[in-house]
Amino acid sequence: MTHRGTVIFFCAKMGAGKSTQSKTVASAHNAVLISEDEWLSILYPSQINSFEDYISFSGRLRPLVKQHVQNILRTGINVVMDFPGNTKKQRAWFNSLTSEVGAKAELIYLKVSDETCLKHIAQRRIEQPARAAFDTEAMFHHVTQYFEEPDINDQQHFKVTIKSG
Repeated sequence: MTHRGTVIFFCAKMGAGKSTQSKTVASAHNAVLISEDEWLSILYPSQINSFEDYISFSGRLRPLVKQHVQNILRTGINVVMDFPGNTKKQRAWFNSLTSEVGAKAELIYLKVSDETCLKHIAQRRIEQPARAAFDTEAMFHHVTQYFEEPDINDQQHFKVTIKSG
């Protein structure tokens, strides 16, 4: 049997620390790190100004990313994806991405309070002024209404780790 890489991805509310954790995990696993925010900002600079824009451009990106990640996994290299797995639909995409090539996937759920997320978002607005228009408390609450915690069904497809913070 051919060895396939493993995908590691995250489920967490906006501002919980997915990007920070993805860098740490990628380094620890000697894995390729792929960041949705980086790809979107390079491919669609200054074009994401609303949640609807994000949904649209993210949807355009996913087929390319899926094929790219599957090619990496086929070589046996691990991939850490700084892409949200915050809804059942998003997690189904990760499942199809890995199952189609016979790879494994690990889901890390960062269980962080809303208050902590909002503090991180406020700090991010200071550190990354270009994101200030999108990274707001109102956007946090808007995005959070769609958030779905991992459940027993996810454990059938992924190794699930919960990190509280």
